[in-house]
Amino acid sequence: MSTRIAVIDPDRERALLIVDGLKEAGENDIHVIGDDTGVARRLAEINPDIVLIDLENPSRDVMEQVAHASGAMERPVAMFVDRSDEGMIRSAIEAGVSAYVVDGLRKERIKPVLEAAIARFHSIARLRAELDATKAALAERKILDRAKGILMKAKGLSEEEAYGALRRAAMDQNRKISEIAQSIVTAAELLK
Repeated sequence: MSTRIAVIDPDRERALLIVDGLKEAGENDIHVIGDDTGVARRLAEINPDIVLIDLENPSRDVMEQVAHASGAMERPVAMFVDRSDEGMIRSAIEAGVSAYVVDGLRKERIKPVLEAAIARFHSIARLRAELDATKAALAERKILDRAKGILMKAKGLSEEEAYGALRRAAMDQNRKISEIAQSIVTAAELLK
């Protein structure tokens, strides 16, 4: 299966160098975007697996377009630049660029940089998934604690008894305990 790669480079010669390097690296479906106006629209049309950007001196506008359209949080983005500054690096990282390489592009560097960008992207995606799961578990825990508190106050139960009541209701109704807890919290808020 080939990888769909969008190459953003206004310099035709450099773009051809990249295309050659990508062809040597394996079977890829390569799309070159040579004009940095309408980048967002073109990326949406192509829907690439990977975005590779090669610019002499990228502007903040291009970075914003790439961040918005490439779904940097959804796919690896590798960026090759000839010149850079601290602000541009920060903008690239905030836009979700997975690999930021200063001092231009050489054909033999393309494959290892793309591999590094993909690995970093997957590592960050795993961290985001873990963070989302942790946030969801914490939110469920807060709801569960609130529901236990409501039951303890309303029925004069201990914390253990309130939790047992939630568990029994969940099993009886064949629902998750967090769903039962949310129902209790919602009902209590309606009755205030």
